Amino acid sequence: MPVKDDAEAIARACSAPETADFLPALPQPYALDDALAFITELSPGVWDLGGASFVMADAAGGEWLGDIELKPLDARGAGEIGYLVAPWARGRGVATAAVRALTEWAFAQGVHRVSILADVENVVSQRVAMAAGYRREGVLRDAGPRRGGGHVDMVAFARLARDPGEPQRSYLPGLPGGSLSDGVVLLAPLTMDDVDSYQEMASEPDSYIYSVPPQIPDREETVRRCRYTGTWWLAGERAEMSVRDAATGAFAGHIQLMQVAPPIGQAMIGYSLLGRFRGRGFMTRAVNLLAEWAYAATPLHRLVAGTATGNTASQRVLQRAGFTREAVIRSLLPAADGTRHDDIQWVRLRG
Repeated sequence: MPVKDDAEAIARACSAPETADFLPALPQPYALDDALAFITELSPGVWDLGGASFVMADAAGGEWLGDIELKPLDARGAGEIGYLVAPWARGRGVATAAVRALTEWAFAQGVHRVSILADVENVVSQRVAMAAGYRREGVLRDAGPRRGGGHVDMVAFARLARDPGEPQRSYLPGLPGGSLSDGVVLLAPLTMDDVDSYQEMASEPDSYIYSVPPQIPDREETVRRCRYTGTWWLAGERAEMSVRDAATGAFAGHIQLMQVAPPIGQAMIGYSLLGRFRGRGFMTRAVNLLAEWAYAATPLHRLVAGTATGNTASQRVLQRAGFTREAVIRSLLPAADGTRHDDIQWVRLRG
């Protein structure tokens, strides 16, 4: 458990915005008195209720690096782990090692199942859970409190006593250095800063007329897309990226890798571009960058795309990016007037 000498470090860590954002129960501002109350009351109280509370400490000097606890078991005898790592200790594998150690300790005490819940935007915590051998089980809607009011979706992970505990790896690794660029365009994961630009793009008639469904998305849908990008990516479900002007950093469009099907090694590409960036070859470059990354970083064997028969601009992009026409699916795509368009299917194979 923490001791009084840890109070200053605890107060400093709990005052950091990146800590407070995902731990809404922490008082803000977080004072030294709050740290002392945690040390003398809250942490011992976890033990009193049947849980366990430990310090993450530097193995050499004993410096406080964070806290981790096994919450009191629920009515079914299952446990839940929560943890906090000081900003200055992150990136060293501290949380992963601590979660593994506490999980094994819990199993040794007879606990059969331990879970971890992480805010849907807290991708760092989700990576810790996966590295510690926890399997992603789904998303719990509005399962956690949001600082300032309201609720947030939480990603659920769990590990059973009989699980091997091997690290869980995403089918879709991160982009090298966080982005892809050919010097003209740059691809980067969507973020909440892209909401307004994405909504502007998706509201242009030339964009939404060929989308599915063919309508302007609600802003709430756009917010969800940007908020979920990290967890979708980590789950290996889809990769959502902004297309940017490499020279200025301006948002130019959107490209995605979706419908990822590992058993057959296939995924689908979709994209859209703001009108003022059209005619400059941006999307052809973006599709090439995405395809080259997908084949270099994943086991995918087939990349497919679909275009409405009237969407000649998109067809030209695919042809220039090395896709070949493969089939026509009759009356597949819904049109705004209630009719159906044929869908031309395109493919680019590995190699």
